[in-house]
Amino acid sequence: MKRFKIIHKTRYDFISPVLLLPHTFRLRPREGHELRIEASKLKVDPTATLRWHRDVEGNSIATASFKGKTQTLNIESEVFIQKYDLDPHDFLVSDYAIDYPFSYRDEDKISLAPYLMFSENLGPNLMAMINEVWKYNEKIQTFSLLNNLNKYIFKNYTYKRREEEGVQSAEGTISVGSGSCRDFAGLFMVAAQCLGFATRFVSGYIFSGQNLKLPGSTHAWAEVFIPGAGWKGFDPTFGSIAGVEHIATAVARRPELVPPISGSFFGHTGSSMTVNVWVTEAD
Repeated sequence: MKRFKIIHKTRYDFISPVLLLPHTFRLRPREGHELRIEASKLKVDPTATLRWHRDVEGNSIATASFKGKTQTLNIESEVFIQKYDLDPHDFLVSDYAIDYPFSYRDEDKISLAPYLMFSENLGPNLMAMINEVWKYNEKIQTFSLLNNLNKYIFKNYTYKRREEEGVQSAEGTISVGSGSCRDFAGLFMVAAQCLGFATRFVSGYIFSGQNLKLPGSTHAWAEVFIPGAGWKGFDPTFGSIAGVEHIATAVARRPELVPPISGSFFGHTGSSMTVNVWVTEAD
């Protein structure tokens, strides 16, 4: 077991006082057999009424309601967690799905249908990339295929931190040859869906130790449903599978459905945002 401390600070500065409409926060890690929360606190300034609920994916959501006008908005989340998935390779795949290609069982297809749907039109660059990763009718172990796809994106595309909102299309990422973690996760998802896998987007944090590739940032990766193993995370930004250093806060069938913070306001347009994240090992 490893313990981590996560601090996530976000500040908005508006050009003049504004009236804040309800804001939604997806900052609390997803609890389960591999992750337990020891303690957490969420501070919001100006003072807000917080209401918690779980969405359709089981994500823990806080909705903040405000009164009066303000020219700044500060959100600070501090969480201590325990992680138990020290060996992410310790899983078994159902016999019928060990080798690819395979077909999900009918009872699973009903639940997995939204995660099998393409989120964008498929282009020639994407199909060419898939043909490099897997030759048609080639027999390969399911995990090996997904791992090859994961490492292919890591090796062939350049990580680039982007401040702009949204996710590049798969064709766009391939064309420019670079992207952010969420762009790489989106590319992995679409490619895996083309191969018949159910995938979903994961938003969260990563403990990178001395690796300064992602300083002060949230992180994103993808999960694939593998029969017998369940949802397994693949991180094409690092070419690894998700393990003890990956801390999920929200999952969804599409990237745009799980921003860490979302909301709107009445007032003059124009604002700036500052985000700082620290993920450290807790003594």
